[in-house]
Amino acid sequence: MYIDAENQFSDSQALSGAAATVGTNVIDLGVAQSVGNGEPLAVMFTVIVAADQADGDEDYTFDVEYATNAAQSTGAQLMGRRIFESGTPAAPAQDADLLVVGFKFFIPIPATTDPEDGQFLGIRYTLAGTTPSITMDAVVMPMSMVDATVDYTSGFTIT
Repeated sequence: MYIDAENQFSDSQALSGAAATVGTNVIDLGVAQSVGNGEPLAVMFTVIVAADQADGDEDYTFDVEYATNAAQSTGAQLMGRRIFESGTPAAPAQDADLLVVGFKFFIPIPATTDPEDGQFLGIRYTLAGTTPSITMDAVVMPMSMVDATVDYTSGFTIT
């Protein structure tokens, strides 16, 4: 699958420690506007290095949000969320055992109204627990491509 670098929020972004971290990149829409209207879009997340669950209390939250600045520190509005918890997850969380290398999941970007729109579309990772760590890719793509993603090996030689 080809990925447009302009639509990539994280490229092998290493995350560790109990903290909230925004993706490496944001999408500047120029003005506050919705990207959820028209063809449905989603943010596809891919685990590059598995989630640490050594202490059994590590939790991983993935958010898609609009904000009024590129640092996502003002006017942040949650558009979608997925939560993964170690141990026995409480609804709506899923089991962090899923967060192994190659695991993919997506968060749809909903259609919004003007008061909800922001100029910057981005993601936020929130890690909690004793020793949380994970490495992620994240990219925005049409929903029609989410189920069609196929990974091919790299580093091969054609002779």
